Amino acid sequence: MKKIDAFTQGYIATAFWSSSDESNDQGGEPLDRNYDISDLSPGALQVMIRDCAKFQENNADDLANSENSDSRCGHDFWLTRNGHGAGFWDGDYPEGIEGRLTTASDAFGECSLYIGDDKQIYHSDG
Repeated sequence: MKKIDAFTQGYIATAFWSSSDESNDQGGEPLDRNYDISDLSPGALQVMIRDCAKFQENNADDLANSENSDSRCGHDFWLTRNGHGAGFWDGDYPEGIEGRLTTASDAFGECSLYIGDDKQIYHSDG
């Protein structure tokens, strides 16, 4: 597998941490308790890498000037695009940058992870 950059690693780790396996009526366990990146379907991994690369390319200047690690920025991209109530807008980003990164994240729309019948993790939009 191709080396995954720190931004994308942070994004994927946050996706697993903030998503659940839906194994009971209360939502189940966070995915990161029983799954990891090796459980992602090839298509889900490809979409996540693509979205992170596009976000980084489109927002390179703001990310470079954010004063946060690449991993933290990936973390905040997942949270912001999915409306988790935390993300770029509540972090320690310089004024102006947080608004632009939030708007850019929102443009990607929401997405989620789910477990398929084959026990692989899949990605869905909306």
